[in-house]
Order: sequence, then structure tokens, then C-alpha cells
Amino acid sequence: MSKDVKVFALSTCIHCKHCKEFLDERGQEYECVYVDKLTGDERKQVIDEIKKVNPTLSFPTVIVNQKVIVGFDKAEITQALEE
Repeated sequence: MSKDVKVFALSTCIHCKHCKEFLDERGQEYECVYVDKLTGDERKQVIDEIKKVNPTLSFPTVIVNQKVIVGFDKAEITQALEE
């Protein structure tokens, strides 16, 4: 079954880059939003969305279906993808 995966990242974040590489290596499709490249209302809206699930607003914030994973944690991401 396909998982709905969304990655909130910063374009300059090495952990975000490694997270995306990990998902790419697994062949996992995902949507990536580079928050630092957004502007204006779109940026504010996305930041508000992230704060609802990750009040510390740290990156990457990965959402697999409805499970939120803060930071690049291979084990946790793998588990969420295999559930």
C-alpha cells in the first residue's frame, strides 16, 4: 500500500538532504516543501501547519500518513513506512 509522505525541509539543511536521499534510495514517493524558499502568506501558512504537529519548528519534519517524525530518524521513518 502506498504511503502518503510529506517532508518539510530547509534547502540548506544537511539532515533534510539526507532524509530525502534516504527516501529516494527506498524508492518512496514523497512531497517535499522547502519552507525557506516560500514567501509571504504561503510561508506563514506552511509554518502554522508545521507548528500544529511540531511546535519546535525543527527540520526535517516528516509526516508518513498521519505519523509525525521530527528530525532524520531512519529507524522511525522505516517503521512508519512499513506499518
